[in-house]
Amino acid sequence: MLTSVEQKPSCVEQGSTSLSYLYDTIIINALVIDGSGGTAIEQDVAIKDDKIIAIGQLNSAQAAGIIDANGLVLAPGFIDVHTHDDLEVLRNPKMLNKISQGVTSVIVGNCGISASPYQCNDVPSDPINLLGQKEEFVFPQLSDFIDKFQQVKPNVNVAALVGHTSLRAQVMKSLDKPASKAELAQMCNLLSAALKQGAKGLSSGLAYKNAQAAPSEEVAALVKQLKAYDAIYSTHIRTEFDGIIDALDEAFSVTKAEQVPVIISHVKCAGKSNWGRADEVIEHIEKHQKQQKISCDCYPYHASSSTLDLQQVTDDFDIFITWSEPHPEKAQQNLEAIAQQWQISLMEAAKRLQPAGAVYHGMSEKDVEQFLSFDKTMIGSDGLPCDPHPHPRLWGTFPRVLGHYSRDKQLFALAAAIHKMSGLSATEFKLKHRGYIREGYYADLVLFDANTVQDLASFAEPCAISTGIEKVWVNGQLSYECGIDVQKHQVSSGAGSGRFLAHEQY
Repeated sequence: MLTSVEQKPSCVEQGSTSLSYLYDTIIINALVIDGSGGTAIEQDVAIKDDKIIAIGQLNSAQAAGIIDANGLVLAPGFIDVHTHDDLEVLRNPKMLNKISQGVTSVIVGNCGISASPYQCNDVPSDPINLLGQKEEFVFPQLSDFIDKFQQVKPNVNVAALVGHTSLRAQVMKSLDKPASKAELAQMCNLLSAALKQGAKGLSSGLAYKNAQAAPSEEVAALVKQLKAYDAIYSTHIRTEFDGIIDALDEAFSVTKAEQVPVIISHVKCAGKSNWGRADEVIEHIEKHQKQQKISCDCYPYHASSSTLDLQQVTDDFDIFITWSEPHPEKAQQNLEAIAQQWQISLMEAAKRLQPAGAVYHGMSEKDVEQFLSFDKTMIGSDGLPCDPHPHPRLWGTFPRVLGHYSRDKQLFALAAAIHKMSGLSATEFKLKHRGYIREGYYADLVLFDANTVQDLASFAEPCAISTGIEKVWVNGQLSYECGIDVQKHQVSSGAGSGRFLAHEQY
């Protein structure tokens, strides 16, 4: 347990001379797991301003604050590589649902939906509506979003992808067809401008209705813009059901010619008929990794969550309705129960509920474990902060990996779990000087108890703060503390220290 915190003045007076301490904070007696996958080493870590300045045996050094970790694990701040926090970081800048998990950086703009560049003059297109309400989409340029971010000063760092569906919705009147030559040229120009302004790359959500009509050629033309910026393509592939291999091949094909890195979003085998294919999918990815750069992300649950999609309506597994605009009284019930109440089919009930949100219990736990264990899998929550009854992954993803999968199930070592949440993520998303505990790197850090860390969020009670995350620093600022009573958490008062992480070419 954390035993003591010693606070000292930021400087001492000696005669007429003011002497500043060499360090702002020293964390002593920590089990340092540095994000590389290497094993823990008992070390001290010193912070000055926003950087890690020294690592080693520093217990005799002077600092404004000394924290005795007393054997707790000190890791790089976790990087949530798959989020839909685009507007949430502006709406709720304290970001308690992330900072309480040890998350210090989030990647926004996933699954083809981004808050910028997008200015909404009507009802937001599905699934862009997952991000927020019409009046919140006021960022025709990424630079507009960055300006607002810097005014709000959230508690977490943000890097942004540009959503393919958002580009379509910005320039096309109808999304049920391929973009015309002129429309595609406009989309390419918008993407290019966002890349110049600091976007990390492009994302797509080809499984969604408003992107399904986009042919591979449309996606390839946008991917071609990425090479000049050394940027990234992240994709919610065209299907995660029976046709998953062909969908993967499409993602590999549109990136291979330009040698653009591709990240497969929330890799899974969805649908009962598809269960047990994780080995096949991983082997297929590994085969193509010999020719191009491929990685993926995964969340540690065997249920997904999104808008209610008629293509996923089935009686093979439970579908839990989280919200419905025309029938809000049916929220927090299974689709099957609603259909029985109305004395109609599942499909008719789903149509009557739309627009709506749903949790799909459509994956095999064994497949989830295999994807989590894959050495190129990063951790991403894919949480939906606007959902009135969100999937528990929004609050519990990272402690669940540490506690349930690493410690309890021993699916992989603790150092490997941390690597998937930090060093690997920083490398794949090209986040300079983050993701590792190294001298000169930014002081994004999480101190936690490996013996007690555990997610408490459940499908019944999804908004619960996890146990075991003790302290979190973002860019050197202590931004979260939790005592023995998990409810006595403290989020940093005043402005947060999160930064917009503009893409830089390596």
